[in-house]
Amino acid sequence: MAFENLSDKLQNIFKNLRGKGKLTEEDVKVALKEVKLALLEADVNFKVVKKFVKDVQERAIGQDVMNGLNPGQMVIKIVNEEMTNLMGSETTELSYRPGGEITILMMMGLQGAGKTTTCAKLAGQMKQKGKKPLLVACDVYRPAAIQQLQINGEKQGVEVFSMGDGHRPVDIARAAVEHAEKNHFNVVILDTAGRLHIDEGMMEELQQIQNEVDLTESILVVDAMTGQDAVNVATTFDEKIGIDGVIVTKLDGDTRGGAALSIRAVTGKPILYVGMGEKLSDLEQFFPDRMASRILGMGDVLTLIDKVQAEFDEDQAKELEQKLRKNEIGFDTYLDSMRQMKKMGGIGSILSMLPGMGGSQMKQIEDSIDDKQLARIEAMILSMTPKERERPSILTPSRKRRIAKGAGVDISEVNRLVKQFEQSQKLMKKMPGMMGGMTGMGGKKGRFRLPF
Repeated sequence: MAFENLSDKLQNIFKNLRGKGKLTEEDVKVALKEVKLALLEADVNFKVVKKFVKDVQERAIGQDVMNGLNPGQMVIKIVNEEMTNLMGSETTELSYRPGGEITILMMMGLQGAGKTTTCAKLAGQMKQKGKKPLLVACDVYRPAAIQQLQINGEKQGVEVFSMGDGHRPVDIARAAVEHAEKNHFNVVILDTAGRLHIDEGMMEELQQIQNEVDLTESILVVDAMTGQDAVNVATTFDEKIGIDGVIVTKLDGDTRGGAALSIRAVTGKPILYVGMGEKLSDLEQFFPDRMASRILGMGDVLTLIDKVQAEFDEDQAKELEQKLRKNEIGFDTYLDSMRQMKKMGGIGSILSMLPGMGGSQMKQIEDSIDDKQLARIEAMILSMTPKERERPSILTPSRKRRIAKGAGVDISEVNRLVKQFEQSQKLMKKMPGMMGGMTGMGGKKGRFRLPF
């Protein structure tokens, strides 16, 4: 995650605070000086950092905090609240027009920010929510931009409107809206052209679309990897065109991530979504409080629950629980669980949302997870017969040799897989009693259950 180094540093600072029975003003000032340096290193805007530290210090150096039962914990709570305020306090939703009116979104950004992919990700999420989106190819300059949108649109099962590269973007946008009206689309997403840098031609083009198409919102896509430049880009676009919201991409990379902490404070515009990976499903709604908790190493269990409920079917959950109770887990269930975790971003993504799993600790876990090894496990399971997958106890040495040959691995790897599976079974025997503790965690689809 982008805030890996920041998360590590903040957790170390707060660990020292927790260790003190009583806090002095000097303790708080020294800790906040370190917080300030950590935020600046993460490329958070200097003015934003200055105000943030001032606000925390004013609240932290008070009688209620300093003389409280756990002053260190109170200071951390204040930092968490102020960081949430910094990013916008409340979650901002996309605006949809009521009734049968068409919602028209103009997506803007510099080249390389991931705008075209983000358009497809957004359309896919809208389709899952019952909307009928239309993607519109308005980038007539970048080679293969139209084809990229068409390929991603096809993967999401969303129609793409294109007139090729021989028309003006404003004409394409107008024609797309007419097409949407005739064919009962209720959302139109305009994928406009990016440039390597902001120029007058780009701004004029966006202004033409803005003047001649009845836009609902203008959304800017920025790249977290560009750090403070992303904030400068947001400020310029807001001054020249006006933006209603921001989507920050590549927040999963090894970057400083200061843009996510600065954009709202500098521009006053909300972050709507964050891109957390390259897959078309890797777009998360932005929750300021959840992001603050992730940065401070407190985890993000609510987003984990959302991911599980989105990817894991309720009927499958009930079936798994029954199998756990009867101890009827076979390799098919093992394989299904692996695939479910893949859909949710992999085990690294899941673990990163658990409390205390941020920073370098998470990096060590991710480094130990070998994607090739997971692929080999899948190959070994698929090399088994249905009966062998259902009843692993029948795996004799000759059967294991056949499986190893079919998967293209050494027999020692098959033996290791079987041993790991047997250990998992022992753990799963204890799971039915634990499952009850996982219920009642609320959600749209009823009870929450882990898919593994």
